[in-house]
Order: sequence, then structure tokens, then C-alpha cells
Amino acid sequence: MKKIILSLLTLFITTLAFAQNTWKAHILEEETKNPVVGASAKIKGTAIGAQADEKGFLTLTNIPDGTQTIIISFVGFEEKTITLKFPFIQTSVEEVLLEVSEDELETVTISSTRSSRSIKDIPTRVEFIAGEELEEKANMKPGDIRMVLSESTGIQTQQTSATSANAAIRIQGLDGRYTQILKDGFPLYAGAASGLGLLQIPPLDLKQIELIKGSASTLYGGGAIAGLVNLISKTPNLERELSFHFDGTDALGLSLNGFYGKRNEKIGTTLFASYQNNSAYDPAGIDLSAIPKSEKFTFNPRLFLYPSKRTNIVFGVNTTFEDRIGGDMHYIDGNADATHTYFEQNKTERVSTQLSLDHAFGKCGHFTFKNSISYFNRKLNTPGYGFNGTQYSTFTEANYANHGEVIEWVGGLNLWTDRFREKAQTSALRNYEQITIGAFLQANWKANNWLNIETGVRADHVNEYGFAFLPRVSALFKVSPKVTSRLGGGLGYKAPTIFTEDSERIQYRNVLPINSQVNVLEKSYGANWDINYRTALFNDKVSFTINHLFFFTHLKNPLQLIPVTGGNYQFINVPGNLESKGTETNVKLGYEDFKLFLGYTYTDAHQHRNGAQVANPLTAKHRVNAVLMYELEDEWKIGLEAYTFSKQLLNDGTTGKNYLITGFMAEKLWKRFSIYINFENFLDARQTRFDTIYTGTLSNPQFRDIYAPLDGFVMNGGIKFRL
Repeated sequence: MKKIILSLLTLFITTLAFAQNTWKAHILEEETKNPVVGASAKIKGTAIGAQADEKGFLTLTNIPDGTQTIIISFVGFEEKTITLKFPFIQTSVEEVLLEVSEDELETVTISSTRSSRSIKDIPTRVEFIAGEELEEKANMKPGDIRMVLSESTGIQTQQTSATSANAAIRIQGLDGRYTQILKDGFPLYAGAASGLGLLQIPPLDLKQIELIKGSASTLYGGGAIAGLVNLISKTPNLERELSFHFDGTDALGLSLNGFYGKRNEKIGTTLFASYQNNSAYDPAGIDLSAIPKSEKFTFNPRLFLYPSKRTNIVFGVNTTFEDRIGGDMHYIDGNADATHTYFEQNKTERVSTQLSLDHAFGKCGHFTFKNSISYFNRKLNTPGYGFNGTQYSTFTEANYANHGEVIEWVGGLNLWTDRFREKAQTSALRNYEQITIGAFLQANWKANNWLNIETGVRADHVNEYGFAFLPRVSALFKVSPKVTSRLGGGLGYKAPTIFTEDSERIQYRNVLPINSQVNVLEKSYGANWDINYRTALFNDKVSFTINHLFFFTHLKNPLQLIPVTGGNYQFINVPGNLESKGTETNVKLGYEDFKLFLGYTYTDAHQHRNGAQVANPLTAKHRVNAVLMYELEDEWKIGLEAYTFSKQLLNDGTTGKNYLITGFMAEKLWKRFSIYINFENFLDARQTRFDTIYTGTLSNPQFRDIYAPLDGFVMNGGIKFRL
């Protein structure tokens, strides 16, 4: 009996000792010393755990005796482990500092802002598409970047030709000419080269795509009133990269692509080659092509030189040659007759060079010189009319930057020439020559742990149109580890040319030249404010991120194409203004191998003229997108997506229908290759199912606005090799 009582007493004392082992901690962010609310601490190998309160304090109780490993974690921070031996005498609350995670999002350096800081420290709101997301979008449409861009909130690709599928990008309800498209910081797709730009840029040699929505003219000059898209090319690594991508569609399309990259200590190179071919495709059976017959060659070699650790030189060439013909299916197939005569043929040649030199001075100084020379020729033919013009453009920039830890700044000069020459096929040649000289200065200041400020100013002089003075300012507020906010705004401008969506729709027929004595620079101001919140739910099993953006742009005296006498059209800066305002909401949920992306865009774009307010045509007021992805690392990728568009006002005064686009993609991965299949728009939403696309006769069609897909359900699949 005595032995039993002693055993029970021993067990009680042991249990009492077990219950009295506790550990208290104060969880703080290393950089700001702010409390990390919701951070969790767990004893490895047990169910013992606790979460930090609103002041960052937590207590672990009932800790067993012996050596124990405590794991402290929170989404967005590096995991930390502490090893202690219990019983442990704790005289004060232990302070634990968590370091912000250097995950993929936060280590990405954004070159569009000319800053050396990672995206988490840049006050300017920048979205980027890279890595697996870029690859998945390339699976859906490997021939061009329309799919990559159009699936982002606030962005809509607008088809400008019913039969040739020409398209422009519209950001936050503003026409395509107000978006500046760059490649590695070079403006290669402006002016005459913009009409087919989206169709001639394959995504497969890109490392990432950077998007700045809202006025960004201060960064690279005029044209970025609605925003900026910077396409960042892949660079060579010490490990060789050799990949091939073959894709085919049930709409009789073929895409063959190859990329090579390799560098050593002194030299490196990348090489991208692509061939795309498509037969004419008419899913509606109306004898008009929804996808034109086309053949395109792309060849982009780049040479990288590293003469020293402080200097690197890059020289590249971008080339595209394409022949596309859309229109009457009988005509395309060589069976034209008196009825089947309509066609639209585009032959284009695009060659551009890129040269950059970077040299570092000391620890922080950095000098950059850039130059590009571009040639673009387009021959456009329709029955009884032809357009044949060549654009010659150059861009040269020199800048010096100082990348300090607290303040970094960059200043520079640039010269941009744009010369267009048209062969005499019309009574009035639309030749022009624009020379823009610019100077800019911008700085990024880390005011304190919770506030970063970026400010800049640019002064441009455009021959025949005068000066444009462009200030901008942005601020990043790090409210807490979970909450950040960005607020920014600036001025913008656009020099007038005939190359707009309106003139593209009528193939420049009867469009009169720009009159520099009458036309003026379009000028704007705009602002945006976003709030970003991220956390973990259900004991860190679910990651949750939400970003909400408010945007506003005011454009004064917008350039519009107006009918005048003699059946001609004239570009006029109409009195009044164009305003676009709205919101974008993006939600991301992650659970194990599943990711859910939800997005909503509200756009209210109006023209104000002579006291009247009219909705801007071809702008969906409401758009919802949803993407569900399942990714089993190095084994499977499966995605399901849906996009809805609300009704849109058309230029003829009618209203288009709302519609839903759905897609499904699956990819099986192995070590050296993968195969995929994609069912794009599998519910077959297309304008020819629920609306008309032209009036008049088949031999002389008068095309209406294209606001919904024309190709409908298209299935494609392919194989990718990594050797």
C-alpha cells in the first residue's frame, strides 16, 4: 500500500512539474519592431502551440521536460527555430525578431521604375507576371501576349479588325494609344508599329512582364497616360538553358519555338526563334475569317559581354516578318468570284536593335547608356485601297544613378525620334517626323521604417508641339506586417499621330494627316490608391491576400477622329475631357496545392463634351475573373478559369451583350519535358452567336465594333522540352 501511495505521489509531482513549464515571447518584425499579430509558436513534435495577441505576446504552457524545439512562424516572414532545455528558468519575456520573407514576390527587382529596390520597397504600384504564371499563360496562346495581358484585372484587349484579328490593349477604360509598350525599357512598339504589336510579341523569351497602371509618362516619356507595359527578356545564366515549345490548335494553327541561353565569365548569349502558321478559320460559317491565314517568323539573338565585374554590355536584335490575310473564306482559298471578293491583307517587316552599357562606380554609383534603332514597314491592302508606310525610329538615353540605402536617385537625358513615310497611294500623305528631347530626375527615399517616398519630374520638348512638364509622386505605407498601402499620381501627355484604334478600324482609308498647326498635345493627370492585406487562416493552413485599388484619370482635349466633308476623317482635339475612374479588387487564397484567384474590375469611363456626358465606347463597366489552380510540384498543373464582361456601348450607339468566357488547362510534368492541353472558351462564347459583326453585303461589309471573341472554342495542346 505504501508503495502505491509513493508511486501516485511521484506521478502527481511529475505531472505538476510538467504543467508548470511555460515560455513567454514577444514576437516583433525585425526591421520595424512592430508586433507580428497572429504569429504562431509550436513545440516541434507535439500539439502544443499558441498565437500572438494584438501586441505580439504569446505564452506556451504545459511544455514537457527535456530539450524542446520551438518553431515561430507567420505568413510573409522567415520561419525561426529556438532550442531550449526544460525545466527552464525565464526571468523576462523573450524578444523574438522575425525577418520578412525573401520569397519570390519580394525578391523580384522591378526595372520599370529604374530602382534597385525589390518590389516590397517600391512606392509605385507595379504588377508583374513571371515564372509559372507566365508559362501557364504561354501555354494558352504561345504566339503572342494578348492572353497574358487580357487576364489581368483592369486590362482589356480590344480587337480592331473583324477579319485580321488586329488588337490593342486598353487599361482602365482608356484607348490603346494611351498605353506605352516597352521591351527592356525600349519603346519599340509605338506609332505605326503599335497596330499589330500585341500580335507580334511572343511571350516565350520573356522573363517577366511589368505593369504600371495609371499615368507613367514621367518614367519613359509620352504615351503612358493609361499605363505602361514593360516586357523583360530572359538573360543567360551559368547553367545552360535549352528549351523547345511545340503547340498546335484544332483551328489549324501551329507554333514552333526554341530558346537557348548560356554565359561564362566574359560572354553570354541568348537566342530565340519562332515560327507560327495558321489557316483561315470560320467557326460561325458566315464566310468571313475569325482567325486569318497567317505565317510569321521571329528571330531574336542577344549578345552579353562582361569585360569586368563592374561593366556589362548587351546587344540584341528583334526581327519579325509576317504575312496575314483575312476576309472572305472563298477569296482566301483562291475561289474568288463576283460575290466573294472581300479581303484584308497585312504584310509587315519589323527589325529593331537594342544596345545597352552599364558600368558601376564604387559601391552605389551606376551609369547606363541605351540606344535602339527600329524599322517597321506595313503594307495593308483591301479591295480598291492600299496603305503602305514605313516607320523609322530611334531611342537614345544616358542616365546616372546613385543607389544609397536611404536615398537612391537617378537622372538622365533621352532623345526619341519617330519618322513616318507613306508611299503615294492616297491623295494626302500622312508623313510626319517627331523629335522628342527629354530630361528626367527621380528619387526614392526611405523616410523611416513605415514610409517610402518616390518622386520624379520630367521635362520633354516635342518639335511642333512644345513642352510637357511631368511631375509625379508615390508613397508606400507599411502600416503593419499584414497591411501596406500605396498612394500615387502624376501628369501625362500624348503627341498626336494618325495611329489610333479608330483609324485602324477603317484601315486608314480617307483619314487626313495630322495638322500640327491645329492639333495639340493631349495632357492628363491621374492618381491611384491601393490597400493590400495578407494573413494566414485556420492555423496557417490557408493563406489569404486581398488588394483593392481606386483609380482616376482625367484627359483634357482628347484627340478624336471626326467625319468631315468629302467622306474624309480628320483628327481633332475636341473641347472637353475624358475621365476614367473605378476600382480593382484582387483576392488570392492558397490551401496546400490549391490556389484560388478572384478579381473584380469596375470602370466608369465617360466623355464630357459641350455639357453632355457620354459613356466611352467599348468599355465593360463590370468584369469578374476567377481562376482555380492545382499545382503538384514538378508533377501536375491543372487550372479552371472564368471571365465575365458586362454590356458595352458601341460606336454605332447600340449596346453589346454581356458574355462569359471559360477555360480549362492541364499539364503533366516530367524532369525534361511536359505535355499540356488547353480548352479555351469551351462554352463557345463568340459575338457571331449572339450578335452581328457587319452590315451591308458580303462583298462590301461594313464592320461593327468587335467587343467579344470571334474564334469561340479553340482547343490547343503541345509539348515542351528542357534539355
